[in-house]
Amino acid sequence: MESLPSKEPTPAAELPPKYYLEYFLFLVEFVEKLYGSILNESEKQLIDDFRALPEDAQCLFVRFSNRKGLFFRTAKLKYAEIEDIPAALYQLEAKGFIEALTPKHESYAEEVVNLFTKEEWVKMAPPSELSLKPLKKADLIRYLTHTYTFELLVNRIEDTVIKVKYEVEVMMLKFLFFGNRYADMTEFVIRDLGKVNFERYRDDAYTARFATRQEAEDKLMVSLTAEQFYEMQEEATPAEEIFDWFMNWQASIGHLGEVAQPSYIKLINRVAAFLERHKLPEQALTVYQLTDHIPSRERRVRLLHRMGFVEEAIALCEAIAQDPQNADERFFALDFQEKINSAKKKVRKSVTRFLKESESVTISPDFRHRVEQGVAEYFVLKGKQALHAENYPWRGLFGLIFWDIIYDTNVQAIHHPLQRMPSDFYQPDFFRKRAPQIRERLAELESVEIIAQILESTFIEKFGIANVLVDWNEILLELVKLIALHLTPLQIRAILLEIATNLRENTRGFPDLMVWDENGLELVEVKSPTDHLSSQQLHWMQFMADVGIKARVLRVEWGDMIETGDLSIT
Repeated sequence: MESLPSKEPTPAAELPPKYYLEYFLFLVEFVEKLYGSILNESEKQLIDDFRALPEDAQCLFVRFSNRKGLFFRTAKLKYAEIEDIPAALYQLEAKGFIEALTPKHESYAEEVVNLFTKEEWVKMAPPSELSLKPLKKADLIRYLTHTYTFELLVNRIEDTVIKVKYEVEVMMLKFLFFGNRYADMTEFVIRDLGKVNFERYRDDAYTARFATRQEAEDKLMVSLTAEQFYEMQEEATPAEEIFDWFMNWQASIGHLGEVAQPSYIKLINRVAAFLERHKLPEQALTVYQLTDHIPSRERRVRLLHRMGFVEEAIALCEAIAQDPQNADERFFALDFQEKINSAKKKVRKSVTRFLKESESVTISPDFRHRVEQGVAEYFVLKGKQALHAENYPWRGLFGLIFWDIIYDTNVQAIHHPLQRMPSDFYQPDFFRKRAPQIRERLAELESVEIIAQILESTFIEKFGIANVLVDWNEILLELVKLIALHLTPLQIRAILLEIATNLRENTRGFPDLMVWDENGLELVEVKSPTDHLSSQQLHWMQFMADVGIKARVLRVEWGDMIETGDLSIT
């Protein structure tokens, strides 16, 4: 299938010299409007004092706040758009936005020492019996910070170093705007350079992500704790220490609001998995028990069984089987119960049995590193059309059919203009909040013509706008219309509803290939001799069969049959 002609590329945009100041002022005004009632006095003071600064001083402070770290060497500051940097520094210090480096900043010793090169420290360091030149910079810094007092090192520094203040307040303003710690001011740049085209809303359409100060502080606290956990891993902190640190933190936080819960649950599972990898099963079990969210229950069953608590493992496994949260839990519960109840030493998993019972196809070893393409060419030689598509068209189908429902501002999940998806997108609430609208839209999909019309009109209207489910390419429209042409409206409605009920899980695991001819469409999952079938892939195989869609798994065997043209399936 050939792609439609691409649109002409948009000429690269140029940003004004002080673009970053415009972004920061916009962010401040936006946060004031949406969260003014929950800002504390220090944050309000920052905003008032910042607005009173001369423009160049504002620019320099924003430059500082957008860079990593809190300490800067004034001699290294070079910004062409700031006419008089020394004057801007003087104004910032006079108004309390920066301060000179002093011994009181000892807690930042490593950051301060890292401002200088190894060669500079060899010259500045106090006299030592140890020759510093052979040391690598990391070893040199470790030696300096452990051998000398911070005050002595500060006095040896031959440059003016300043520390940026208001760091906590700026962090909170950005956090209130973005709602997380991973997005930053480069999102504005990406938008204005034309790299991402965001959905547009009325100025009064945005709603606050955090209803109270406590909600914001809860989520920020969890985010910062997660960052601390990753830093401890990078520093090779012993797993036992990480366990003690996490349990002490967890015991001190009290009740967390609903907004912070997803991040908290994710952190629990990541800490527990870390402990499990480091051979601390009891500690891992203790942490996993803090939540029932996937994959916690499965990991707890495995740990309980391994530790000899068989009855507890069986009871939890039965609970999972009664109410599985995703395909992984569903098939795990079935397989594990059979394993426990079977007299056999080894019981094959459901996915393994399904794979072993599937048909096989022989293709050339030339396709060893592009196995899906090899099987696609096999079908082409059989007179069919085939394309390696996986999740792409199905995600796009959902994103186009439900675009307006996904980004409906009445649901109160759109909080700022740089948002790529609603804040509840991967949460259970997504379907609950939109169920009436989704069911109404599904009821409208009565014919191929109606489905194709919705797909085409949305594709044309929204082309290029960021949607987490829609990876823009003109071939997408052909693929989704192909689905609409070859499946019945009833089948399409069933698939869309299944996706809607669990977006996080059910937007993945679709078969690799779309294969079609005048007799219809078939979905084919390709598995090389060393590949495995996932639970989510098996879920979709069974689902497709239940709604009458041709779908199968093909196991690949290597041979020379494709070279002779004598192709076969067994």
